[in-house]
Amino acid sequence: MYTHLFSELKVSGITLKNRLTMAPLYLGYAGEGGTVSSLLLDHYRLMAKSGVAMIVVENATVDHPTGSGSDRTLRADTDDNADGLKKLSTTIRQEGAVACLQINHAGRFAGANEPVAPSAVETFGRMPKALSTTEIRTIVNRYADAALRVKNTGFDMVELHGGTGYLLAQFLSPRTNKRADAYGGSFENRQRFALEVVAAVKDKVGDFPVGYRFLADEWLPDGLQLNESVRFARSLESAGIAYLSVMGGTYESFFLPDIVKKSEENGYMVDLAAAVKKQVNIPVITAGRISTGSLAESILEDKKADLIGLARVLWADPEWPEKVKQGKELDIVHCSPDCGDTCTKLVMKKKAAFCVKWPHDKMKQWKDRIE
Repeated sequence: MYTHLFSELKVSGITLKNRLTMAPLYLGYAGEGGTVSSLLLDHYRLMAKSGVAMIVVENATVDHPTGSGSDRTLRADTDDNADGLKKLSTTIRQEGAVACLQINHAGRFAGANEPVAPSAVETFGRMPKALSTTEIRTIVNRYADAALRVKNTGFDMVELHGGTGYLLAQFLSPRTNKRADAYGGSFENRQRFALEVVAAVKDKVGDFPVGYRFLADEWLPDGLQLNESVRFARSLESAGIAYLSVMGGTYESFFLPDIVKKSEENGYMVDLAAAVKKQVNIPVITAGRISTGSLAESILEDKKADLIGLARVLWADPEWPEKVKQGKELDIVHCSPDCGDTCTKLVMKKKAAFCVKWPHDKMKQWKDRIE
């Protein structure tokens, strides 16, 4: 049963024991200032113990505070956090999972007093500062330095966060990139920044695998859409990216009524991954409420993706992989929209999240630690 789901796959020479990964999920568990807390370590220990093949740790900033989404965003911009990151990679690997850390610059969505962006496009009532070419080159180098730090702290891979409308995606999007220089205008120019980041990172880390969280569609009428993003996917493959983790939407589209409704459907981002997979030969990860083993298996069988990303599905029930494997799917605790999206609302209020679907004793234990 589920022979595709529990088969091995090699990604840049690293063997994944099955086709299940943990997709990055920010829950506010890091310590203040982006340190690796005991709560964060316990969370990722539990996730790695679940049986998934790879854990992709939530975004760690390459540039604090300018590029940090919040004060509890992990930091990969300083050696001061290296010991914590080493503990984190060790914790994940000790439980038998491949450890990957996602690095990011939030750009116009950063929590900084003066956020930066490709262009001065208003963001939720704030106007970011357009980056100069000198500042762009500095940020490129900070991505490379952070990626080397990921490698040196024991992780098996690094993932560049090009999703959710963060800085890499902001340059690519015609909606947020209004530049008239070599980094704006044509599609070739708009993809330049991301490709420079990839090149700098790969030059710094050598044969260390570099994945990419890939925004396929902003789900906004004037935003990045599939006709351009699939071209970018081919560019990333040519640049040596190890895999593409495909997603849709940004903070400006996530809460639109039609997108909220769409996101309540099982596998609501699979069509995006399938469109990208048709254009590339590197592994493609899909995610988005893939809540049953049968759905996950069918996605792989139909060649719509190569790997399944579980985020809130796995967080709600870390025993999901084992229950699916043993045919005990009726026992799964499901993440479902009828909870009122409590975890997202907590994170938006800059609070640490818990799942209202958890058994009462577990929820109380974690709430006590959070509070």
